[in-house]
Amino acid sequence: MTEQPIRVGIVGAGDNTRKKHIPGLQAIPGVEIVSLCNRSLESSRRVADEFGIPTVYEHWWELVDAGDTDAIVIGTWPYMHCTTTVRALEAGKHVMCEARMARNLDEAQAMLAASQAHPQRVTQIVPSPMTLGVDRTIKRLLAANYLGDVLAIEIRAGNSFVDPEAAMHWRNDYDLSGLNIMAMGIWYEALLRWVGEATAVMAMGKIFTRMRPDASGSLRPVRIPEHLDVVADMACGAQARLSISSVTGLAGADMATLYGSGGTLRFTGGQLYGAQRGDDALQPIAIPPEERGGWRVEEEFIRAIRGQEAITHTNFETGVKYMAFTEAVSRSMAERRTIPIY
Repeated sequence: MTEQPIRVGIVGAGDNTRKKHIPGLQAIPGVEIVSLCNRSLESSRRVADEFGIPTVYEHWWELVDAGDTDAIVIGTWPYMHCTTTVRALEAGKHVMCEARMARNLDEAQAMLAASQAHPQRVTQIVPSPMTLGVDRTIKRLLAANYLGDVLAIEIRAGNSFVDPEAAMHWRNDYDLSGLNIMAMGIWYEALLRWVGEATAVMAMGKIFTRMRPDASGSLRPVRIPEHLDVVADMACGAQARLSISSVTGLAGADMATLYGSGGTLRFTGGQLYGAQRGDDALQPIAIPPEERGGWRVEEEFIRAIRGQEAITHTNFETGVKYMAFTEAVSRSMAERRTIPIY
């Protein structure tokens, strides 16, 4: 059976787009990447030549509006996600958007509203990747009461020393990244898969390098924390603590631990560990082949367009949930109080 042909345009050819999305899409029968627009014509032509993409546009809106595509992949930084998504949907295109969903909750909600206004179009946010291999097993164990009641959750991420001499990265740049803070969003997305959302947060963050040079060499203020501590009340009844940092040198591998009334689960270094009351120590938990997930973002997007499956990793509704958490964290830091999440 011949698959429905799908023509894709790329807006923003960042690292993840070049390493994952373009090769992944080009490997799918019946999919053709027909156009590309990057930050400059020079970089657009360079990427187009590398991957054999026939058409380059100077302006992103020209690519989105053109009649030569069925779907748009947005690989830009968050500052363009909302505007590009809404225009693409209004132009009748399916949309796959790089994470994080947007700069703030208002933009994320506007993206969701646009997708709901065009329900015949597929929309997807690139998912948090690091727990894909173990998510199904964790969810099965939780459903089987391996932990009993989930009481406490701890997430620690970051293993580097602060670099006060480094130039301004887009993740440090509020204008480009918005309220997103380091790896907080991708870890909270994993929590959403395992135990559901938070209902309230208290947060404190710290910026240690107040100014950094931008690409032109001009010093600019840094507004995004380099160290963050969040305490969250979870809808499942647990209390969660997230410590996300770019200043904790030699802290070790990132780690997420679920503590229950009858057991403990820990994910670190790509491996899942567990133990129950009466055991002496955590032991590796084997992931059954049928439960082991992996990266299939591009495949899921195309299959959803073809009506063969629904988007699970990640739909816009989930994206809005993690942006609501992100915004609540920023408000808590600014207002120095507990912020409810509705």
